[in-house]
Amino acid sequence: MLTSPLDSGTVQAALELAARAPSVHNSQPWRWRLDGEVISLRADLRRWLPLTDPDGRDLVLSCGAALHHLQVALAALGVPATVIRMPDPDEPDLLASVRPGAPLDAPGATDAAAALQARRSDRRRYSDWPVEQIQLAELSAAAAAYGAVLRVVPDGPARRALDEALRLASAAHAATTGYDTELSLWSGLLAGDEGVPARNVPATGGPRRFAGTGDLPEGAPIDGAVLLVLGTSSDDQLSWLRAGEAMSAVLLAATALGLASCPLSEPLELEGTRALVRDQVLDGTLSPQIVLRVGWAPVGDPLPATPRRRLADQTD
Repeated sequence: MLTSPLDSGTVQAALELAARAPSVHNSQPWRWRLDGEVISLRADLRRWLPLTDPDGRDLVLSCGAALHHLQVALAALGVPATVIRMPDPDEPDLLASVRPGAPLDAPGATDAAAALQARRSDRRRYSDWPVEQIQLAELSAAAAAYGAVLRVVPDGPARRALDEALRLASAAHAATTGYDTELSLWSGLLAGDEGVPARNVPATGGPRRFAGTGDLPEGAPIDGAVLLVLGTSSDDQLSWLRAGEAMSAVLLAATALGLASCPLSEPLELEGTRALVRDQVLDGTLSPQIVLRVGWAPVGDPLPATPRRRLADQTD
């Protein structure tokens, strides 16, 4: 087992894996700093998408996913670590500090480690092969380990309400001045190390509208995805961070089970549609933080990885 202080090779390997975390429009809005044996995580406000994410919720969720990926990566490298979240109230952009040598604080890390490189955000329609209840229970347990609740959205009124929230949010974004410009900066790209490239967007657009035309074959004729809503008991910045960790844990667990998955944040980016999901999908009992699609990927070529920025561009 490695001992502290962390050597530079271990830190680099762990941060390279942490950078595989999903983020809103693949914006990768995090910065890392190594101070002795402490790795600090900060929100990078230069990568905030204010028209897509007016509250900064998606930004913090994305950072939470990277934080969980880091914990899993360190565990895979033999470094037990503990996390202090929101360590300094006078520095709200300082989201967490991670230090080695303490009891492991990454539930499910062993099973998730192999999924770090394999996970993709699959925006295609999924096959109609059913996701078993035992698999959904495993995903729920992954979320619960980080203080979040994962609810399956059943057919009927709850599913119709979620579909309506998706429709209303898309229409509101389309009518927002400057939104399409922001979208074009972060999606439909043909080159670069950030944003959602055209090769990862279905030709029909997928569950969320992106700029340009996607190059990805759609897959199944009818979408068999199971929709899940991840919620928390409160709705502050710490809750968003923990929800991002829970999201990462669920997505890695889904990947380990062989399931396709994709986060879907659009209906929760606006106050009105978020309230609709809270009241009519979650019965007013939880604050919704992210919608997740899971299911069995259609038969076809493996999805390409989305690009990632150089580690030097993510660290201070």
